[in-house]
Amino acid sequence: MDRRDFSLGSVAIAAAAVAGSAPPTVSAPRRVGMSDVARVRQSFDDIIASDHRHGGRLGTEQASERLADEAMALQGAGAASQRVRGALYGAAAAFWSSAMWAAIDGRRFGAAEVHLRKAAEVASMSGDQAIGFRIWSHAGTMYRHMGKPGEADAANHVARRLGIVRRDPVFASLGLARHGAIHAAAGDRKAAQRAFKQAEEAWHRSKRGDDPGRPSWLLAFYDEAEINSLAMSAYLSLGMWAEAEAHGHRCLASLRQHMHRSRAIATTRLARSQLEQGEVEAAVTTAMTVPEDSAAHHPRVVGMLASFGARLSGIAPSSPHVTVWQAHVREIKE
Repeated sequence: MDRRDFSLGSVAIAAAAVAGSAPPTVSAPRRVGMSDVARVRQSFDDIIASDHRHGGRLGTEQASERLADEAMALQGAGAASQRVRGALYGAAAAFWSSAMWAAIDGRRFGAAEVHLRKAAEVASMSGDQAIGFRIWSHAGTMYRHMGKPGEADAANHVARRLGIVRRDPVFASLGLARHGAIHAAAGDRKAAQRAFKQAEEAWHRSKRGDDPGRPSWLLAFYDEAEINSLAMSAYLSLGMWAEAEAHGHRCLASLRQHMHRSRAIATTRLARSQLEQGEVEAAVTTAMTVPEDSAAHHPRVVGMLASFGARLSGIAPSSPHVTVWQAHVREIKE
């Protein structure tokens, strides 16, 4: 009810009282239900799709923030059951976690940490372990990219201690694969290799059981391609170039069509693994297949390709492939 409606209603009630008449019946307060939750959740798949296509965009981050605020606003819009309130908190936490991931992928780590605090606070009121896992698993990735393996280890352990990890081998597999990348960032080769072996075993266990209603965000991206992508990243960190290249080829061979952002990142990493093995021509050829949109606009890919170019010039300064690569970069920037 807006201010004008409220004022008109007050005048009508006052007039009726003066005339000795009973005031009009006041309508019952609004009740917030699962249909309201469903309406808020409708946009979540769009956010996930935007992330897979573009990744790291400020627009995705801002849209996720607005949707989180919309979910929280419904908490004060009327009466609701505890089930509905928990679902609204879960929806808000999901959107905050997407805002956090967009900021991580866009290298806006200060904003990502702010989103983490909001997401964790709201998730704690939702009772939704799946979204709690997503938040803390993302936090582990954030700290790994920030060069803080200790904090990354602690955050990912929070995710992996949740009961849903014991119940569902897909969550167990994702937690282990991300921990493998964290071990690699800390320089622990044996722990990384062990984690990836266990992640693959957990993934194969999941294929023998029924799907217990896993969330859309998990089903949209996690599979063997993602395990290989994380392994490639880990082995690059450890300087195990041949192993990284092998996992890169496996990742790209099984990556689903909608994973545009992941394909750009995996291709860039594959090029780096080839370059470090002295395969200069193959590396440049691979790097030039990164789509121009990602190469020019995705902050993470832009940084990785800049690092690739600098390393290329260092490894083979007089190679004609350096000239080819530099011309390609200029063309992308124009």
